[in-house]
Amino acid sequence: MADQAKTDAGTDATHTRACACGRGGECEQARESGGAGMRAQASVPEDGREGAHEPAPGRADGERENAPGPEGEAEREIFVTVSDALEYLFCPRFIFFERCLMIPEHQEKRYKVLKGRELHEVREKVNRDYVRKRLNCVRKEIAVYLTSRKHQFKGEVDEVLFLEDGTAAPLDYKFAEFKNTIYRTHKYQAALYGLLIMEHFGVEVKKGFVCYTRSNNQVVEIDFREKDYEKARQIVREILEIIQRGYYPEGTKQKARCVDCTYRNICV
Repeated sequence: MADQAKTDAGTDATHTRACACGRGGECEQARESGGAGMRAQASVPEDGREGAHEPAPGRADGERENAPGPEGEAEREIFVTVSDALEYLFCPRFIFFERCLMIPEHQEKRYKVLKGRELHEVREKVNRDYVRKRLNCVRKEIAVYLTSRKHQFKGEVDEVLFLEDGTAAPLDYKFAEFKNTIYRTHKYQAALYGLLIMEHFGVEVKKGFVCYTRSNNQVVEIDFREKDYEKARQIVREILEIIQRGYYPEGTKQKARCVDCTYRNICV
């Protein structure tokens, strides 16, 4: 009994040095103290990535979902998010750091991220009926969270518009100015939403819309071609390959993005 008490006391003392929370091996802080993890101070570069979507309530962004396995065991299935696609288009290495090494972006204090998160409140003040009339919309659904099991990605569409010609279109709000060009991040974000809408609602999606709130709520139309949808599917496949294989991809060729990059101190 005395020896056992000494052993227990030694175990408690060891944990106390690692963490004073009293949770033992379940304590995240204690686990982190066992090794030197990489950390990076986050920032959000430009290139139209502001206003990225938050994960739907009750599920973490990019969380894996369970499906029954062949022998009754849960088979883990990986899903890419539309936000992952935006990060990938900015720099493929974001996927490696975030989804393979699990090093998060700490965006909470970034001005544009804060404004992007407030955008959902701002858009409530936009005259939606006026926008709907301009776009020949007969019906719409707001804040629609959709999942494609066929292509293994998911995302939340600000608004799904059902148009007079029987087609549908995504409408996305951006805390940004329209500078007479469509960022490719905005284009393929809209195309991914189009794929989700087609799979879920079974209707054709020929175009999408982006509302730029810093340009007096200017709405810009994006026409989709089959090559745009194929490129969007290819982006998802490439992200899945990085996550599943865990390989370190080539970084962006636009080195100006590295100056304010979240991971500039650990990217080699």
